Amino acid sequence: MMPTPRLEIDLEKIHHNAGILVKQLAKRGISVTGVTKATLGSVEIADALLRAGVSTLGDSRIENIEAMRLAKVPAGMTLIRSPMLSQVERVIMYADVSLNSEIEVIRQLSRAAQKVHRTHGVVLMVELGDLREGIMPDDLIETVRETLSLPNIVLKGIGTNLACRCGVSPDASNMAELSALADLIEATFDLKLEIISGGNSANLEWALSGAETGRINDLRLGEAILLGCETLHRQPINDLFTDAFTLVGEVIETKVKPSQPSGTIAQTAFGEASPVTDRGLVSQSILAIGRQDIDPHGLLPPDGIEIMGASSDHLILVSDNCELPVGSEVAFLLNYSALVHAMTSPFVAKVVKNQ
Repeated sequence: MMPTPRLEIDLEKIHHNAGILVKQLAKRGISVTGVTKATLGSVEIADALLRAGVSTLGDSRIENIEAMRLAKVPAGMTLIRSPMLSQVERVIMYADVSLNSEIEVIRQLSRAAQKVHRTHGVVLMVELGDLREGIMPDDLIETVRETLSLPNIVLKGIGTNLACRCGVSPDASNMAELSALADLIEATFDLKLEIISGGNSANLEWALSGAETGRINDLRLGEAILLGCETLHRQPINDLFTDAFTLVGEVIETKVKPSQPSGTIAQTAFGEASPVTDRGLVSQSILAIGRQDIDPHGLLPPDGIEIMGASSDHLILVSDNCELPVGSEVAFLLNYSALVHAMTSPFVAKVVKNQ
């Protein structure tokens, strides 16, 4: 028997999705950094991305990059979250490039790189409206000036991040601003920037629309490759698979129960108010998986099955059309939040298919 709960991973579909996007963006002069953070630095998935033509691999956790390095994954590695000061030595050891927005961090990277006689590439992140990480545009030239003065640090380029914290969409205006800032840096310091990283999977609508791409030559793609959807409206992307990942859970109880609880109602185990709709008697099933492992709001159940709630270890379903016997399995598609939870849970087995 296969283990449950399990996350089934179809490498063929991931490879297909990556290949389609790499080819489409190459026509626009844009390369792809394949983001592995949602996959816990999976070596098998990293290999699928590289075979599909991604130029480098990016991850927000140096631990994942270290694991891929030790597994001898043959790729350039970019840390796509600003390094923690407490981890600069590991960053220098395992990452080729890191995205940065604090000059003090870059100073410490320089010191760590000098100690081990390495050079480290830096991409300066610019704030363009989403209010997550980034140097304010008015402060960028001075930050570039000091970065260029630091030994063992190479300024690789600039980048930005949109549509993560506040949902600000990449568009012709903010992408043109990033291009103009690249031009300004090059003119001011008489140099050529290698990387102008326009953002993430949210940039696809803009990048593939036929709009002028300017200086943008890199996108950091994770969700679009893994789940086959754009991230502004979560709509499927043409010709991509949306089911490369499937979560499978096992039924541990099925009973006919009232749909409405009885007794005095207080908060749930997670401090929420329990929304209740009286549907009379229902066929209720429980799966052996819960919020410790997944985001229940990010699961798409099969037709005829509805997710009614979840605790730490239990997922409660109601089945309208069929009874789910104890020991049977139920398969779900996942959104990005549910995927990240399931991939990082040690209690969810990972089963790789089509290697």
